[in-house]
Amino acid sequence: MSQEGYDKLVAELHQLESVELPKVRDAIAEARDKGDLSENFEYHAAKREQGRLLSRIRFKQRVLAHARVIDMSRLSSDCVQLLSRVEMTNLANDKRMTYTLVSPHEANLHEGKISIKSPIGQALLNKKVGDTVEVRVPAGLLRLHIESIQL
Repeated sequence: MSQEGYDKLVAELHQLESVELPKVRDAIAEARDKGDLSENFEYHAAKREQGRLLSRIRFKQRVLAHARVIDMSRLSSDCVQLLSRVEMTNLANDKRMTYTLVSPHEANLHEGKISIKSPIGQALLNKKVGDTVEVRVPAGLLRLHIESIQL
């Protein structure tokens, strides 16, 4: 994954552990003080939220434990690979688009980042400038022409 994605994940984990989790624990303590736990909706809602939050924390910890930050200086721009920024043309409508191939945990279509595990990401992998790629997507067959590759 990229250094930016790694740093973002670390910051998100820190936010969950140091801000969100104490809030939920306070809510549980407050609900517990209200009396009978068997009929206390606030208590049960806070416990569910705590379980959901702890699950997210564990997931992010596992992702970080197995993450490897890619050294950008060791990458080349002669073919499409992880962290490559690819400009391509959809041959069906001549529309140009630019995407960066990232790890699944960093994928965000609004930021122009697609997962390397997505059908388009898999099809683009190891292709060169000038290549035409056919990708089977849920909407049908997509033909893309690679215009440029940057890091």
